[in-house]
Amino acid sequence: MKPYRLVIFDWDGTLMNSEARIVDSIQIAARECGLPVLSYDESKQIIGLSLEKAILGLYPDLPVDKIVAMSEAYTKGFLEDSQVGMQAFDGAEALLFNLKQQGVKLAVATGKSRKGLDNVLKETGFGVYFDITRTPIESASKPDPLMLKQILDALDVAVEDALMVGDTSFDMEMARNIGMDRVALSHGVHQMEVLEKFAPVAQLDSLQELNGWLMTL
Repeated sequence: MKPYRLVIFDWDGTLMNSEARIVDSIQIAARECGLPVLSYDESKQIIGLSLEKAILGLYPDLPVDKIVAMSEAYTKGFLEDSQVGMQAFDGAEALLFNLKQQGVKLAVATGKSRKGLDNVLKETGFGVYFDITRTPIESASKPDPLMLKQILDALDVAVEDALMVGDTSFDMEMARNIGMDRVALSHGVHQMEVLEKFAPVAQLDSLQELNGWLMTL
């Protein structure tokens, strides 16, 4: 297998261990909006989608005004109210640094809002590693592959020279929809038995394993 010129990462559940913070914020927003508070496992299944799609995935019959209210409550909960901590997965920065040293282009394709992504890139200092980032605000929600197409076009990289790394079926399906190689990580939201249905080129358990795998290509 030839080395990849571009590696595209999902954010939440792939580089950032933020699952518990997201679920807590969803539950905060549900209480504030008078909606049933779903279980942890139910709530986490929509991580990776755009906020509106995620809310509709959990509460499919919500009217537009409730979707707006829930979106606003979630954003406030995540940025201000939740007391649940989050941090990058072990090996995240070492992986990004090593890839940049090898001359590989790096990108993020995430379901986070632009504001949310920009905030966390600044907080972690990881923004310096990425050549381009895409969110549903300027693109389309996963599994639509528009984010990937925009990244490929902007960086002038062919799809066969790029790799998508993610932890959800939405990441795997998005990459499959555009014909891009994909690596499934088990340390995030969806179980490997779900991810393996999308024929990833590798199934790995950590970013350290991913680093080793990429360095052998």
